Amino acid sequence: MPVGGARDSLRILTARGLRAFGDGCVSLLVPIYLLQLGFSALEIGAIVTATLIGTALMTLWAGMVANRYSVRRLLLAAALLMIATGAGFAMTTAFWPLLLIAFVGTMNPTSGDASIFLPLEQAALAQTAEPRRRTAVFARYSVIGSLAGALGILAASIPDLAADWGIGRLAIMQLMFIGYAVLGFISLVLYRPLSPAIEAEATSHKPLGQSKRLVYGLAALFGMDSFGTGFLVQSLLALWLYQRFQISVTAAATILFWSGICSAISYLIAVPIAARIGLINTMVFTHLPSNILLALVPFAPNLTIAIALLLARSALSQMDVPTRSSYVMAVVTPEERPAAASITQVPKTFAWAAGSLISGYLLTLSSFGWPLLIGGIVKAAYDILLLIKFQKVRPPEEQGGETEAGKGAAPERLSAS
Repeated sequence: MPVGGARDSLRILTARGLRAFGDGCVSLLVPIYLLQLGFSALEIGAIVTATLIGTALMTLWAGMVANRYSVRRLLLAAALLMIATGAGFAMTTAFWPLLLIAFVGTMNPTSGDASIFLPLEQAALAQTAEPRRRTAVFARYSVIGSLAGALGILAASIPDLAADWGIGRLAIMQLMFIGYAVLGFISLVLYRPLSPAIEAEATSHKPLGQSKRLVYGLAALFGMDSFGTGFLVQSLLALWLYQRFQISVTAAATILFWSGICSAISYLIAVPIAARIGLINTMVFTHLPSNILLALVPFAPNLTIAIALLLARSALSQMDVPTRSSYVMAVVTPEERPAAASITQVPKTFAWAAGSLISGYLLTLSSFGWPLLIGGIVKAAYDILLLIKFQKVRPPEEQGGETEAGKGAAPERLSAS
């Protein structure tokens, strides 16, 4: 990797960590803050939903226009929007202005990786990374986001601590939104020196050209996977553990914490595996066993076996995250990367929400883990379909040719088999 590219990558990864910390913090802080302002559950739900829909639309927009504009300038604009979002939440207490800020702003209620920054950063990282190091770079991107987001969630407890010291909770929360804006400013400073190495040479005004069919096929399958994931979001998984085994909240939190640690480790383990067996094979042959383990959890006769299955599943389940990002960036042309990143990410938000809604209903009917069983089956079906349709669509570096691979060119075969 060129020196300039290495510096660009470091700046982007640092900004990713700062933003993930802020996202993790506000994902927990926003509903509590709105409650403190006296909003009803319906009003809070409307604002949170606005952040979700707005995030998805802004992510899609960023990916679709990035091939026509400088990625660096779009990142700077996104950082300015983050600053305005934090300042807006800190200074505004009326419902309609907050609803508008939530919709057009950068706050992410899921503390995940969906945001206007995502397609831009992923495209920039793919430009600066050598093909054979691309998966390792995306693994670091995922690990940094995961760990920083977890720390941000812990930081959201500061208002409670401040209340014990006699400081007003509302004032502290508003200061924390100012802190979110400060993180946006630091991101702005980090993005400003980015070099031209992050830019792809635009050859078309269309966000997607020859890769359109491929990208839409991947987006449909990734949406199917996210629909399955919606059946086992952490809050619903904790609820099932409580219903089935009558465990305490502390015990459930401990299980989920170690599950998260196993998932974070799996990001890094995916790198050497992908180098050995390829990106698609890594995505499928680590993800499929994890989903089989997930489908077996409802049949666990006791809590010990259920925990063992959940932790084993977590150790395998996230290896497809960096490999998936690396694969999408590898099989499209450089100028298509922002659009590909956004189009394959946005359906996840809505599919995840649909799965969660059905899962919540199923848990009201029975203490048997139907959501886990159904989620495991849906996600396993995704793995099989992914293998069937995309195993032959291989990145240039896996085909043994690196003439254009160093620049991240797409493979010749761009349509799903």
